[in-house]
Amino acid sequence: MAFLAMIGGVWMSLLALATVSAAAQDGLPSTRMEIVHGKPYVMVMVNGKGPFRFVVDTGTGGQALISPELADRLELPPAGRAGLTDPSGRGLKDVPVVLVQSLQVAGVEFTGIKAIRHSLTGEDGSCQGLLGFTLFRDYLLRLDYPNRRMTLTPGALAADGEGSVLAFRMPDGVPIATLVIDGLRVEAQLDSGGDGLSLPEELASRLKFAIDPVAFANGHSFSTRFQVKAAKLASTVQLGRYSFPKPFVEVLSAFPLANLGSCPMQNFALTFDQKNLLVRFDASRTTFTLSATPGAIRLVNTPARRPTPAGLVPLG
Repeated sequence: MAFLAMIGGVWMSLLALATVSAAAQDGLPSTRMEIVHGKPYVMVMVNGKGPFRFVVDTGTGGQALISPELADRLELPPAGRAGLTDPSGRGLKDVPVVLVQSLQVAGVEFTGIKAIRHSLTGEDGSCQGLLGFTLFRDYLLRLDYPNRRMTLTPGALAADGEGSVLAFRMPDGVPIATLVIDGLRVEAQLDSGGDGLSLPEELASRLKFAIDPVAFANGHSFSTRFQVKAAKLASTVQLGRYSFPKPFVEVLSAFPLANLGSCPMQNFALTFDQKNLLVRFDASRTTFTLSATPGAIRLVNTPARRPTPAGLVPLG
């Protein structure tokens, strides 16, 4: 079983907001979404060149990350510095930012993007960048895992009263919704750049397990080292009207939030509405298995910009 050293999402503090304009097209703006190791990738045009392969990461609170190789190739101009931290409070205080004049994906053009210039490693080392959650703040972002499509449209969601539409909050630009585990309300990041379901150690100490947590890996962010345990819950994880009975989970010693990654997300077409802080889960059934396969019980994501399932938070 392979494990990645860098896990979680990036929350980036940038100096300015981008302006956004929709490309005029017939039909819904959408693009093919490739799923590799459980994570979604799309093709992106940058300053009219490409396409380039980017990972879509709802666990990243900034707009974009660009690999140094692509930034140099496109001669992207510097646009200041940014600070990054993980939930331990440690981090990088001086990370370069570059200006992307135009970024096109799924039939939509975004302009004036301030992107973090940083390397991607691990699984994401084969792509050229990352699209963060707040890039899509003016659109309904639909990640349709079963049909492998990402769609961007105007509009709004409304509560349905049936448990398919959930409220979320987004401190530092990352969506955090509520799970229910053994009667406990648990805040969890909705992190398409993550992998399985991970729980903080403090929460795990209050839960019952069918298979007790056992150490199976050591992980680290760019600033924090920690132990990772694997376990099988004795109870059901409830996500609105959907349930994961007795799932295998990761237990992390260093970070305060749970993380719902792409492995459980792959059962759904998710639609995020950042303006109304709602997310809709569409699926053909309501009960799912989360097993201990390599695709389900593996530390998430990649580079030094992805230190934890709870993500990077801005300095200051």
